Amino acid sequence: MAASSRKSQKKSSKDGPKFNKASKNQFKNSKKQINDAVEAQDLALPPDDDVPVFPRGGGHSLTQRERDEIHAEVDAEFEAAERGLHKKNKKKKKTERKANETVDDLGSLFGDGISGKLPRYANKITLKNISAGMKLWGVVAEVNEKDLVICLPGGLRGLARAADALDPILDNEIEANEDNLLPTIFHVGQLVSCIVLQLDDDKKEIGKRKIWLSLRLSLLYKGLSLETVQEGMVLTAYVKSIEDHGYILHFGLPSFTGFLPRNNLAENSGIDVKPGLLLQGVVRSIDRTRKVVYLSSDPDTVSKCVTKDLKGISIDLLVPGMMVTARVQSILENGVMLSFLTYFTGTVDIFHLQNTFPTTNWKNDYNQHKKVNARILFVDPTSRAVGLTLNPYLLHNRAPPSHVKVGDIYDQSKVVRVDRGLGLLLDIPSTPVSTPAYVTISDVAEEEVRKLEKKYKEGSYVRVRILGFRHLEGLATGILKASAFEGLVFTHSDVKPGMVVKGKVIAVDSFGAIVQFPGGVKALCPLPHMSEFEIVKPGKKFKVGAELVFRVLGVKSKRITVTHKKTLVKSKLAILSSYAEATDGLITHGWITKIEKHGCFVRFYNGVQGFAPRSELGLDPGCEPSSMYHVGQVVKCRIMSSIPASRRINLSFMMKPTRVSEDDLVKLGSLVSGVVDVVTPNAVVVYVIAKGYSKGTIPTEHLADHLEHATVMKSVIKPGYEFDQLLVLDNESSNLLLSAKYSLINSAQQLPSDASHIHPNSVVHGYVCNIIETGCFVRFLGRLTGFAPRSKAVDGQRADLSKTYYVGQSVRSNILDVNSETGRITLSLKQSCCSSTDASFMQEYFLLEEKIAMLQSSKHNGSELKWVEGFIIGSVIEGKVHESNDFGVVVSFEEHSDVYGFITHHQLAGATVESGSVIQAAILDVAKAERLVDLSLKTVFIDRFREANSNRQAQKKKRKREASKDLEVHQTVNAIVEIVKENYLVLSLPEYNYSIGYASVSDYNTQKFPQKQFLNGQSVIATVMALPSSSTAGRLLLLLKAISETETSSSKRAKKKSSYDVGSLVQAEITEIKPLELRLKFGIGFHGRIHITEVNDDKSNVVENLFSNFKIGQTVTARIIAKSNKPDMKKSFLWELSIKPSMLTGSKLLFEECDVSIGQRVTGYVYKVDNEWALLTISRHLKAQLFILDSAYEPSELQEFQRRFHIGKAVTGHVLSINKEKKLLRLVLRPFQDGISDKTVDISNDNMQTFIHEGDIVGGRISKILSGVGGLVVQIGPHLYGRVHFTELKNICVSDPLSGYDEGQFDPLSGYDEGQFVKCKVLEISRTVRGTFHVELSLRSSLDGMSSTNSSDLSTDVDTPGKHLEKIEDLSPNMIVQGYVKNVTSKGCFIMLSRKLDAKVLLSNLSDGYVESPEKEFPIGKLVAGRVLSVEPLSKRVEVTLKTSDSRTASQSEINNLSNLHVGDIVIGQIKRVESYGLFITIENTNLVGLCHVSELSEDHVDNIGTIYRAGEKVKVKILKVDKEKRRISLGMKSSYFKNDADNLQMSSEEESDEAIEEVGSYNRSSLLENSSVAVQDMDTESEDGGSLVLAQIESRASVPPLEVNLDDEQPDMDNGISQNQGHTDEAKTIDEKNNRHAKKKEKEEREQEIRAAEERLLEKDAPRTPDEFERLVRSSPNSSFVWIKYMAFMLSMADVEKARSIAERALQTINIREENEKLNIWVAYFNLENEYGNPPEEAVVKVFQRALQYCDPKKVHLALLGLYERTEQNKLADELLYKMIKKFKHSCKVWLRRVQRLLKQQQEGVQAVVQRALLSLPRHKHIKFISQTAILEFKNGVADRGRSMFEGILSEYPKRTDLWSIYLDQEIRLGDVDLIRGLFERAISLSLPPKKMKFLFKKYLEYEKSLGEEERIEYVKQKAMEYVESTLA
Repeated sequence: MAASSRKSQKKSSKDGPKFNKASKNQFKNSKKQINDAVEAQDLALPPDDDVPVFPRGGGHSLTQRERDEIHAEVDAEFEAAERGLHKKNKKKKKTERKANETVDDLGSLFGDGISGKLPRYANKITLKNISAGMKLWGVVAEVNEKDLVICLPGGLRGLARAADALDPILDNEIEANEDNLLPTIFHVGQLVSCIVLQLDDDKKEIGKRKIWLSLRLSLLYKGLSLETVQEGMVLTAYVKSIEDHGYILHFGLPSFTGFLPRNNLAENSGIDVKPGLLLQGVVRSIDRTRKVVYLSSDPDTVSKCVTKDLKGISIDLLVPGMMVTARVQSILENGVMLSFLTYFTGTVDIFHLQNTFPTTNWKNDYNQHKKVNARILFVDPTSRAVGLTLNPYLLHNRAPPSHVKVGDIYDQSKVVRVDRGLGLLLDIPSTPVSTPAYVTISDVAEEEVRKLEKKYKEGSYVRVRILGFRHLEGLATGILKASAFEGLVFTHSDVKPGMVVKGKVIAVDSFGAIVQFPGGVKALCPLPHMSEFEIVKPGKKFKVGAELVFRVLGVKSKRITVTHKKTLVKSKLAILSSYAEATDGLITHGWITKIEKHGCFVRFYNGVQGFAPRSELGLDPGCEPSSMYHVGQVVKCRIMSSIPASRRINLSFMMKPTRVSEDDLVKLGSLVSGVVDVVTPNAVVVYVIAKGYSKGTIPTEHLADHLEHATVMKSVIKPGYEFDQLLVLDNESSNLLLSAKYSLINSAQQLPSDASHIHPNSVVHGYVCNIIETGCFVRFLGRLTGFAPRSKAVDGQRADLSKTYYVGQSVRSNILDVNSETGRITLSLKQSCCSSTDASFMQEYFLLEEKIAMLQSSKHNGSELKWVEGFIIGSVIEGKVHESNDFGVVVSFEEHSDVYGFITHHQLAGATVESGSVIQAAILDVAKAERLVDLSLKTVFIDRFREANSNRQAQKKKRKREASKDLEVHQTVNAIVEIVKENYLVLSLPEYNYSIGYASVSDYNTQKFPQKQFLNGQSVIATVMALPSSSTAGRLLLLLKAISETETSSSKRAKKKSSYDVGSLVQAEITEIKPLELRLKFGIGFHGRIHITEVNDDKSNVVENLFSNFKIGQTVTARIIAKSNKPDMKKSFLWELSIKPSMLTGSKLLFEECDVSIGQRVTGYVYKVDNEWALLTISRHLKAQLFILDSAYEPSELQEFQRRFHIGKAVTGHVLSINKEKKLLRLVLRPFQDGISDKTVDISNDNMQTFIHEGDIVGGRISKILSGVGGLVVQIGPHLYGRVHFTELKNICVSDPLSGYDEGQFDPLSGYDEGQFVKCKVLEISRTVRGTFHVELSLRSSLDGMSSTNSSDLSTDVDTPGKHLEKIEDLSPNMIVQGYVKNVTSKGCFIMLSRKLDAKVLLSNLSDGYVESPEKEFPIGKLVAGRVLSVEPLSKRVEVTLKTSDSRTASQSEINNLSNLHVGDIVIGQIKRVESYGLFITIENTNLVGLCHVSELSEDHVDNIGTIYRAGEKVKVKILKVDKEKRRISLGMKSSYFKNDADNLQMSSEEESDEAIEEVGSYNRSSLLENSSVAVQDMDTESEDGGSLVLAQIESRASVPPLEVNLDDEQPDMDNGISQNQGHTDEAKTIDEKNNRHAKKKEKEEREQEIRAAEERLLEKDAPRTPDEFERLVRSSPNSSFVWIKYMAFMLSMADVEKARSIAERALQTINIREENEKLNIWVAYFNLENEYGNPPEEAVVKVFQRALQYCDPKKVHLALLGLYERTEQNKLADELLYKMIKKFKHSCKVWLRRVQRLLKQQQEGVQAVVQRALLSLPRHKHIKFISQTAILEFKNGVADRGRSMFEGILSEYPKRTDLWSIYLDQEIRLGDVDLIRGLFERAISLSLPPKKMKFLFKKYLEYEKSLGEEERIEYVKQKAMEYVESTLA
C-alpha cells in the first residue's frame, strides 16, 4: 500500500475509513484518457446495448497502446519505490504523484477482459474510482430513523436514505404509520447488497464526499427474469405479506414473485417476520406457469449454496454476496486473480485472502488452477471489473466480528508482515480472538521512515493504538506515532464531563463555535457558554484558528459540548456529573437554566439538574428571583438533599445558613410582633421585632381564621401596619413563617411541635397544609404534620375533600393515634368530635371585622368610625325611611349621610311605613365595615330600651347589673332567630328581657360545608359562651346546640366522666350483641361491654346461649367492674360491666382470677377453634384450652371437633394444668379417677400435665404406621404418644382357625391411615431407662369399654375361639392358637401370639406338604393357626406346629391309606420336588407322595425337567402302580393317559384362574404405537401339514398390542377348517398317532399359556411405574419380549422416543439368539415405533426392516412388515412389498394367499391370473391347500361362483377328501342357499366312501337340518342314513 496521510484520516467520518494519500490523489486528471474514464463512471448506467461484448466477458475504454503505456509507468514507479528512491524535490514528487494517480497499489479497475499482459495489481474501490452504477457488498454499521450507514469495501462508508432502502411497491404492504421503519427491518452487522446512486460534487473536499447508495432489489436484480432463475440459486427478497402457510416474497421485479413456506423458515432464528423484511433464500423449485419461485431460508443451506455455471450469464446477473467456485489464474502483487463461472475473472486483494494474517510468503498458498470458493465483493458494470473475497467469515455469509474499539492501546502487537514502502500488518492480541490491523507508513513514526523493513522485523512486537475499523474486511487501522499516546483526548470515549481541554476554534456560527481537540475530536461550544455574559457577535469573541481552554459539559451519543465560561473553566470545586455524586453538603458550580417565581433551575455537568427553592436563593423579602439572577449565570450551589432514584436535587445558594445564638433564636410557638414591610400577591412580609431575625412572612390564608376576612385583610393592610401578636410557625430558614390566626395564637401554649407532645384523644388546633384524594394533612408547629383519612375527615361520605376544606383553613383535630415507631399521627376532623367548646370562632370574626373597619377608615383620617358611637346595640334611634323594597325598608340618618339602616319584613312587626316618614327603631346589629345598621320596629325591643331609659342613670346601671346577673357563662337558654346573616345569627332571649345575642352558623371545620338553614322567628337552644365585653366587641356570644350537642364543654365533660367509677351502678342500653359479649352505652357518650362470663353466677346450670334473652335497645342495670385497657375503634375506651346477680347485690365485687385448682370443674365459652385446640374464656382474664384428643374418645366425635366446639358454645371440663403467668388453663372433659395411682403418667411439657391410667379409654390419632409388623404409633395427647402392638389392632374372629383363611382377609393394618382418629384402651404404662414413659394401647373392640355402635373398626365383635393370651401360663400343649408371622428364616419362622408372647415354628412344621420358599408362603404379617407342641415357662419358649394333618380330626389311617388309591385313577397333585430322574408329587387331600419318572412325563424325550416344572405347581397325574408293601406309588403324566378322561376331570382352581387370565388376554396397553395396534403376524404359520395357527399366536406373546395380530381374520378359519377335518384325509393314520400329535400340541399350548400368564401376573401384580422398576424387570426376564415391549411403551408414554429406540436396540442385543420368536416380536414393535415416530417414517421403517432380515426368518419379517403396511393403509408400499415377496417366496402358499386376499379386499381384477401363476410356482403338494383357501377367500370377499368352481374342480380330482367336502359345505351354509346346500349334501352322501367318512357326512347333514328345524327333512336324513347302513351291511 502507498503511504497515507494523517490529514485525510482526520477528515474521514468519525471511526470510519481512513484514506491514504494515494487514495486522495489517485485520479488527478493528468491524462486525458483517465479523465474520460472517470467522467464515464460518473454517468448513469449505460444501456445493455452500449456494453461492449468481449470473449472473456470484460472490456475497457482504453486502447491497447494506452494500456501498455500505463502499465509501463506503473512498473517503473513500483521498482523505484522498491529501491527507496524517494526524493524531497517537489518537482520529483509531483512526477511520482502523477504516476501513482494513474495506477497505484489500489489499482485502477482494469476489469477481467484484458487481453495480452495481465494486470499486476488487484482491483480496489476508492473514493476516486467509485462511480454510479457500481454494485457493492456492505455491512450495516448504523440504523437511524431516516437513513442507514453502510460500511463498504476498502473502508468506505455509504449512506442509504429510507426511501432508497426499500422498493416503493412495498409501501402499500407496510403500515403507513410505521415511523421508525428501518430499525424493524435492518440491524447492525447485517450484510446487504447495494448499488451506488450518486456521489457528492467533486468540488467538495474528498474526505467529506458522501456516497449515496440504494438497496432496492429492482436495481440490483435488473435483468433478472424467471428464465434465468435456476434451482439452487440464492436470492434476496422482501416479505410482501404474511399468509397462513408462509410468506409471499417480492424480488423488486414485476415478472415473478416468490413464496417461502413457514416450515422452511428457521424457527429458532428468533426473527420477527413482518412485511418489508429482507430474507435470503435458496431456490427450491420454480413454478413457471404461475411465475412463482419457492425458497427455503435455512441459514446453513444459504451460506453453503454455490452459484452454478450458467450458459450465457451476463455481468448484470452478478450480485454482490453471490458465492462462486473459482480457480487461481495468476498471482498479483497485492492479491490473486481468479476465473469463475467460465466467462469471468476477478481479483482478490491482499486484505480479502483466506488467511486473515497473510505473511510475506502468502503467495505460496495460491498455486495456479487451485480451486477455491469466493464471494463477489463488487461489480463495476462500466469497466466490467469484479472484486472477490476469500474472507472465511464472509464466505459463511457473516460479517467479521469486531473485538477492538477505536482508541484502544495494545502493547504487545506482533508484526506479521512488512510491506516495503507501504506499511505493517499487525496481529492485535484482542479477546476472544486476535484481530488483524494495518499501519500505513505515514502513521508509523513522527518523522519519515525510509527503510521500513529494517526498522521493523517480522515477529517483533510494537505498541499500537487503534485508529479505525473496516467492518467488511474485519481489519483495524492503527498508529504507532508517539504523539498518539500522549494526548488526553483521542476518541470520543476519552472525553469525560468536567475535563479541562485545549481546543482550536475551527468554525463560528450563530449557534456557537465548533472546537477541535488535538486528537481530532470535535466539540460544540454553545453560544451561551462562549462567555460569562451574553454575546451579540460571536465572531468577534472567537476567532477561527484560536486555541483556547474549555471545560467539557457533557458527552451524549458522540456529541460533545464544552464551555468557555471562566468561572466554570477555572473552578476548583467538585464536578457534579451524575445524580449519584450529589451528596448532601457538596458545594459546586452550576449555571442557571430557568428562573421561576418559586425558585431557580440549575444545570450541572452531563445533564444533571437541580432546583433551588425561593427560600434558599438569599433574596430579600418581597424581592423577585429574576431581579437578582439571570439565565446562564454561573452560581455557587450547596446541595441540601438529593434523591438519585427520582433524579431530584435540592439546592441552596446560601453556602452557610444564617446562624444565631441560642439566646437570640426565636422558638417555635412563640409570639412576636412585627411591622408590615411589603404586601406581595401571596403573602405579607413583616419586620419581626426580635433578635437575630429581620423579616418574616405571613401567608394570605394565615391572616385570619375566616377565609373572606383574610382576603379583605390583605387588601387593606399597608406597609407600616403593626401586628401586635404573631405566632412563629416555622423558623428553619432566616425568613420566619408567621400566622395571625386567632385560633392558633390563643392556643399557642397547647400547640405541639413534636410527636411526643401529642396525646391521643385530645383536640388540638392546627391548619390544613395539603389535601389529597385520600385525606387531609394538618400541620401544627414546625413540620409536625398529622393525617386525617377520608373516612375520618367528614361525618358523611363526601366525594371531594377539596370542596369541604381549603389549604390554610383553621381546624380543630382530634388525635386518634400516634405511632411511636414511624411518627405518624392519625387525626379525625369530624365535627362530631371536633366541634368548638367556646365562642372563639365567633369572637375572632367580630374583632377582625372591627379591625378591618378601622384600617379602611384609616385611609382617610380615622374620624370615620366616630359614627359608631351613636349606634349602640339595643338602643333606639330615629331615622327617615329612604325607600321600601321587596327585601325590607332602607332607613337613612341625617347626622350620618353615608350610614344606612335596614329593616327586614320580619322586624317590621306588621307595621306599615311610607317613604320619607320618620320612625323610631331599635338597633339589633352594626356592620362597621359595610356602614350598615340592622334595625327592628318590634315593640319588645323599643319598650325595653325606653323602660331602661326612663329611670335615672343610677337606676339604669342597676338594671344592667341585674340583667347581667341573670345570664351566666355555659348557661343554656332558649332563643329566637331575629336576623339571619351570612355567617351568624342575631338572636333574642325572651326569658332574659329580650337581650340580643350572636351565634355562628358554622365552625372551624365546617366553613365550606353547606350550612343549616334558619328562619326568622325560629326557636333555637343555645349556650351562653361570652358576656358582652371589649374582647367580644360588646356582644353577647352564644353557641348553638346544633354545634355543641355532641359534646359539652370540657369542664362539664370532665365533671360527668368523673362521676363514674369502678363499682358504680348504671342504666345501660344494649347497642350490639356479639357471640361473647354485649356492647352497651350509658350516660352521655360512654360505652361499655358485658363479657359472657359476667352474666350468670350459677356455673352448674350452663345455658348454651346466654344472650338469647337480650335484645338490642333493651335497658339493663349493670355494675362497672373495671376500665378496659383495650381501646375501641369508635371511642377512646370501654367500661367493663357485669350483670351477675351477686355483683348487682354487692355480695361479690372482685373475682379471684386464678383461684382454681387442678381437677376443679370449671365452665367456659369457646371463642376460637382450630384443627387442634379449642380456646375458651373462663372469665374476662382467664382463658383455657382444650386439646382435640381430650374432647372425646369416639372417632366420629373427634372427626367433628370443629363443628362440635363452635364459637359461643358452653363447655364444662376439669382443670388439668394451670399457667399462672399466662392465666391459662388446660382442660379435659373426662373426670379424674379418685386418687392417682402409681401407674399414672405425669409428663410436664410447657407447664401442662397429662394424667392417664391403665384401663382408660382415650381418643387417639394415628401418627405413624410402622413397617412390617411394627404396629402403629398413636398420639393420645399434645406431646404424648403410645404404641399399638400388631396383635392389638383387631380381633381375630374365625370359628375354625385350622380350616384356613382367605388371603388378605386378616390384614390388621387394612382400614388404618395416618391421621385417622381411633378409640384406644390403655393396656400398660411403663417408665423407660431415660425417664420417659412408654404407653401400650389396644384397638381391639372386644376389650371392656371398647365396644361402640359408632365404631369404625372393620372387625366384628365375635369372641375369639380362646381368650386373648397375655401370659405364658395361659398356654398348654395341644392348644389351638392363632398368630401373625413375625420373622422367617431358613430354619422356620416366628409367630406373634400376643404383644408379649412369641412362638417358634420349625421348617418341618410349617406345612403338611413341601415348602419351597418359606418367605413366599409365609410373608411377614400373615395370620396363621396352629397347635402348641411345647411350652417352657422358665425360658418362655413356645413351639407351635402349623401342620393341619396333626390337628385334623380325621384319622391318620384315612389320610395315609394306600387302599384308597387304584391303578388307572386320574388325580390332582402338587409337585413337591424336582429331580433329574423325575418328579415327586403329593397327591391332593392325602399325605402320600408318588414318583413320576422322567420317561412318564411326555411322549417325547425330556432333556431338562427343571426348565419345564417347578415345585409347588399343580399337575394332573395318572396312577400307574401302587406298591403297598414298599408304600410306593408310580405316576404318569403322558397326554395319552388323559385322552378319554379329559372331559371328565375338573380343573383345579389355579388352572381355572390361569385360564381366566388367558381369556382376559391382553393388557390395556399404552400406545406402543396405538395406531399400529398390531405387530407380528402369524410367526409360525407356515405349517405345511395344515396345523393350527393358534400355537404361533401363543408363541408370539400376542397380548401386547404391537404383537396382537393374525395374518387376517379369515386365516384361522381356513386352517382350522382344514385341521378339524384333517383326520379324515388318511385312513392309514392310527388313532394313537393322532393322540400323540394332539397331546404334543396341547402340551405346548399349556406351557406357553403358563409362561404368558406368569408374565402377565408379574406385571399385573406390581406394574412398574418408573424406568428403574422396568430395569429390574428386564434383568429378571431378559428373554421376554413381552417385558421389553412394555418398557418401550412406557417410555413412549413419557414422550421419550429416543429412549424407546435405545430400549429396542438393547432388547435385540440381550434376547438369546435361540429365542427367534422373541426377537421377531421386538423387530415388529420396532417397525411400529418407526412407522409412528420415524423421520421420515417410510425410510426409518425400511432401515429397521433391512436389519431384521439379517437376524430373523425373512419370510416372517416380510409378512410382519406387510401387516404393518396394511393396517396403516399404506397401500402403495404394501403392493410394492407384496410384489417383491411373490418373487422372493414364490414357493410359499401363504404369500400367494396374501396376494389373492389383497386383490379381493381391494376389489381388484386379476385374481384368476394370480391363481394360475401361483399354481405354476407352488409345489404340487400345496395345490390343494392353496385352491381350497383361495376358494374360501372368494366366498368371503370375492365372487362365490368362482369359489364354487374351484371347489368343484378340486373335488372332481379328489372326490374322497371329506375335509374338502366339509369346507365346501361350510362355505355354502354360511351363504344360506338352502336348495344349493341340500343338493351338495345329496351329492356327498351318494359317494362311495368308507363308513367312517360317510358317518361324518351324514352327521353333518343331520346337524344342518336340525338347525333349520324341519322335522320332515330330519327324518329324511335319518332314513337315508339307515338305507346306507343297510346297503353296507348287505
